Amino acid sequence: MPFTLPPRIPSGPRRRSLLASAAGAALLAGCSDSPDSANTAGSPSAADRARARAARDSAALAARYAAAIAAHPALADLLRPLRTEVVRHTEAFGGSGQASASASASASPSDSASASVSASASASASPAVAADPKAALSDLAAAERALADRRTKALPELPGELARLMASVAAAGAAHAFLLTEGAK
Repeated sequence: MPFTLPPRIPSGPRRRSLLASAAGAALLAGCSDSPDSANTAGSPSAADRARARAARDSAALAARYAAAIAAHPALADLLRPLRTEVVRHTEAFGGSGQASASASASASPSDSASASVSASASASASPAVAADPKAALSDLAAAERALADRRTKALPELPGELARLMASVAAAGAAHAFLLTEGAK
């Protein structure tokens, strides 16, 4: 058998790997966590506006939970843990959930009037609650679902860390909607 030389192996990187590396670097540069470059002095960035809106939305949802707990004390055991999570979401987005969280966490079914006073103090107007407990749960589930959908749709416009937080909170909202729907059965 005659002796054949092995095929020549290039010593440096191949053209294909160089192109892939350049494309990857360009994508990473475009996905950086740097603030908006269009941000002008004194005006909030798009991320700051999205964070503030998410905090307001969560605070409004927490007020709806407080109103439902006040209107239907029998649902308090189901609603109180979900409301506590919504208050945590408010805080995660930079909102203040302190006063309204402590009011509902310490409220027992007999204290529901004080919880509703605290909830209305933290929200501009007390949300309306359906007279039927099952309808109240369905309304809360619909509110959670709508907010989770709105947050999911906003994800492509958000920078990395805020997008991850928003996605996590949207997933929690979808889980809350499921639990509320199951509680209404």
